[in-house]
This record gives sequence, structure tokens and C-alpha cells, in this order.
Amino acid sequence: MSKKASTNLCTGPSLRVGVLGGGQLGRMMIQAGVDLDMRIEVMDPSSDAPCRHLTHRFVQGDLNDHNAVVDFGRDLDVLTIEIENVSISGLRELEESGVSIIPKPSHIELIQDKGIQKQFFADNNIPTSKFTLIEEHGEISKMGFPIVQKLRTGGYDGRGVQILKTREEVVKNRFSEPSLLELAVDIDKELSVIVARNSSGETATYPVVESVFDPVANLVSSLIAPAEISDALASEATALALRVVQAMEFEGLMAVELFLNTHGELLVNEVAPRTHNSGHHTIEANRTSQFSQHLRTIMNMPLGSVEPIHKAAGMINLLGAEGAYGAPVYEGLGEAVRMAGVNPHLYGKSEVKPHRKMGHVTVTGSSMEEVKSCLLKLQNNVCVTGTD
Repeated sequence: MSKKASTNLCTGPSLRVGVLGGGQLGRMMIQAGVDLDMRIEVMDPSSDAPCRHLTHRFVQGDLNDHNAVVDFGRDLDVLTIEIENVSISGLRELEESGVSIIPKPSHIELIQDKGIQKQFFADNNIPTSKFTLIEEHGEISKMGFPIVQKLRTGGYDGRGVQILKTREEVVKNRFSEPSLLELAVDIDKELSVIVARNSSGETATYPVVESVFDPVANLVSSLIAPAEISDALASEATALALRVVQAMEFEGLMAVELFLNTHGELLVNEVAPRTHNSGHHTIEANRTSQFSQHLRTIMNMPLGSVEPIHKAAGMINLLGAEGAYGAPVYEGLGEAVRMAGVNPHLYGKSEVKPHRKMGHVTVTGSSMEEVKSCLLKLQNNVCVTGTD
């Protein structure tokens, strides 16, 4: 910590806080903001966004439209994001006019482009996988196989990422757009560390999380916290995440996604400059949720305690089932909430689609065995179907 954060808080109706993006992350941010009497205003391209009916002011608009972003934010005190794909030029104009933008436009711009982000890791000696960058229709097999191809911009929730194992798969499945190519890592575990840093330089890190990915949807299907790794490795992961945040001089909340390879080495995969799926369990599992912590960072308040409340915690994502369309039906959820330590969070989305995130369920317990057992029951008995 470099400076002491302000102990004075001016909030309530006179303080105008804006969020670019009105999805489930914004929705949960609003819920946390109610406790601080924050009037949060939201802009989203969808008229049916999950935040639509919870926010103090809702504006439908293109997040990448310079003028739309400036018009939305010009009278705000603070503007933040729940998605990275936003107009950087619009944010810069607002920042120059006196609106506080957190995370800073320069940080969002760096992270928007996975190629620039990866080069930042290399330039700052942050361990990461071997990579190369290609332009449109560039040569894709020079690194060997298997490789991971990621679109440099525009990807989210597993979209814009694919594994290519042979030349035949390159011909059939490759992206033609400018891409980041990574030599595939022999992964033992996928880990995540959420770090908060306010404008005074105060930092807080949540316990390391271990994620399990759905191989079809390429999304997190479940997670456990703390990760089942040694104390020494957990300390190393936390220190590495802090290195990334401090190298950027980042302000806000950042999720640092890590690979633990089969040789026991930690590699930074990528980062997200916002609240993150790997931190949803903190709503019930920690003294301060990631959403409350994010709001503290943008207000430059003292950061809250990240101490776990329970011995173990976990989460499953509620994804739309194969072939599910129409109004969502949460099968098995009524029975699931009878289970001790189970807390559902539904996102208010009016339409389900296959693999679409419709909600999540957190689990807390007195042991990791108890939490894992509960997660398995939820995965086997709860699903989101549709009325069509």
C-alpha cells in the first residue's frame, strides 16, 4: 500500500455512477451498490438487458459508438465497465472532461487486444505461454501443433477461441481474422486470482480459485475455493497476480487467469479488468464480495476484507441446455434450494439459448468434500431448459 485511501464517502442521489454494460455483472454490481446508497446508471445495446429494470437510469446504446458513450457519460461523476468491448476514444474524451474512469481507458485498451495484452506480459517478464501474432489470413501452422487460436479482439465467454490440432483442422476451422496463436499448454489446473487496487494503491487479493471448464461451451462450468494446491503454490499464484496488476499500475478489480502446467509452473493466461465469473462465489463466501470491492475501488474507498467466511466454497454456472430456447425453465432448482449452503442467483434473462449463462448457484460448507458433493448433485439435477 502506498497511500491511505480516503475515509470520507460522498454517495447517495448526488453521486452519479455509470456502468457500460447491462448484463449479469452489472446487475450484481447494482445489488451491491444499494447497500452504499449508490444510484447506478447503465448503458447497454439490448432493450432487454438484465439491468434494465433495476437501474436508476437506463440508456439503450452501442457501447462502441464514441458519441453514444460520451452522451451517456458526460454528466456522471464516475464511469466503470462490466465488459471490455467499449469505445476507448469515448472514454478518453469523458476522462479529459473530468469524469473519473475506472479502469482507465489505457488499461482497457491494452486488455481489449489479446495480442497487445500478451506482448505486455512478455515485455514485463511475466511468465506466459509461447505465442505469435498473425494478421488476417496469416500463416497458422508455423508453431507446430496443438495450438490455441484466439481472435485478438471481440471474443468473450469462450467465443473467439479454438484449439487446432492438425493442418486439416486449420483448413476447416481456422479464424481468418487477426489472431493470437499460443502453443497449447499441458494444463494440470486452471486457476484464478482476483485482485482489487484502488487509486491510493491499496491492494487486496482473494484466495486462489480453481476452475473446471465445459469442453463444449468453453465456459467455466464449476469452481472451488480455495484451490486444491499447496500453500506455497497459492502464495506464488497470488504474488504473480499482484505483479501483473502492479506492472500495469492498474486501478479497479482485475481477474488474473493462470495455468498450472504439468511441470508445476504457473503461467498467466489472460486478464479481465472487471468483476469476473471466477469471483461469483464471493457473494456468500467472503467478507466482501467482488462486486462490493469493485465499487470500493472506483470510489477510492478503503478496501474490504477478503477473509473467507466458510471453510470451503464452490459455484456452478447455470447454462442453457442443448436445444433450449424460449422462456427459461429452471428444472430442479426448487429442490436444490432445500440443500444447506446453496444460494441461487438468476440473471433475469427472458430467453434461454444453448450454453447461454442464465445464472449461477453458490455453495458454501464446512469442508471441501461437502462442497464438492453438493456441486455434483447440482450438476446432475439442475438444468435450464426452455418453453419452445
